[in-house]
Amino acid sequence: NLSAASIGAIQRRLLVLESEGARQFMGEPALDLFDFMRTDSNGYGNINILAADKLMQTPKLYATFLLWLLSELFEELPEIGDPDKPRLVFFFDEAHLLFKGAPAALIEKIEQVVRLIRSKGVGIYFVTQNPLDIPDAILGQLGNRIQHALRAYTPREQKAVRAAAETFRANPAFDAAEAIKELGVGEALVSTLGGKGIPGRVERTLIRPPASRLGPAARAERQAIMEESPFSRRYDQQVDRRSAYEMLKERADKALQQPAGKKKTSGRSSNRQGVFEAMVKSIVRSLGTSLGREISRGVLGSILKGL
Repeated sequence: NLSAASIGAIQRRLLVLESEGARQFMGEPALDLFDFMRTDSNGYGNINILAADKLMQTPKLYATFLLWLLSELFEELPEIGDPDKPRLVFFFDEAHLLFKGAPAALIEKIEQVVRLIRSKGVGIYFVTQNPLDIPDAILGQLGNRIQHALRAYTPREQKAVRAAAETFRANPAFDAAEAIKELGVGEALVSTLGGKGIPGRVERTLIRPPASRLGPAARAERQAIMEESPFSRRYDQQVDRRSAYEMLKERADKALQQPAGKKKTSGRSSNRQGVFEAMVKSIVRSLGTSLGREISRGVLGSILKGL
């Protein structure tokens, strides 16, 4: 059973998330993660974009969503080992917002999921301007690295350049730290994992320019794309399902409102009534226990502890 103090602590942390918009963002209908992995008639995958222009302003909710997303994928997807290509790849832009001010417990859980989810065929890329924005524990789990130019005018910026260079496997042909400061537009230092999982030497190369338009889509364009989506009707309307709490509470209230009937003086009848009352109270107490189990489900359980 959960103590009153524990329930109060959980409620306070939930209120923090609710104030950032968790009620709307994580409401019903629930997101079906397999929608991300749908393919067209030719077997090609799709690019799904999460418009996080508002979400990025609430780092705790953003990090909570990230951990929930990865945790759900880890639980739902089967083990497939080390495939030639992943079945699903995520790119998290402005990744520094995920970890800014994040508690150690949250970072630890994200690191754990990032490390283990590889065997599920899921790839994860964190996109940020400065490698120092990503905690070392998580940075160490990332196999492929692409580093564009960094300008170093201050001691902190020089430290960032050295830190970025040290994450690569050295190439005797050039100094990675100096190369980072000399990279031009479209150039980058790239290091990938080899066939046996060994990091390859860093190489200086040109990056293929994007074939899409640079910049955000206009509101009208975004609305038109969402209306054409085969999943638009599925997620457009909010659903207010009856929660387990509401069903159990209704059942307990009905049990308490039933007529007691004629009172009997026998101790046996009194004992049965006591057992009935205990059962009703147990149902009510189980609400807190069920809540605790749901919160502790998978690696997502400790997130409220760390927020």
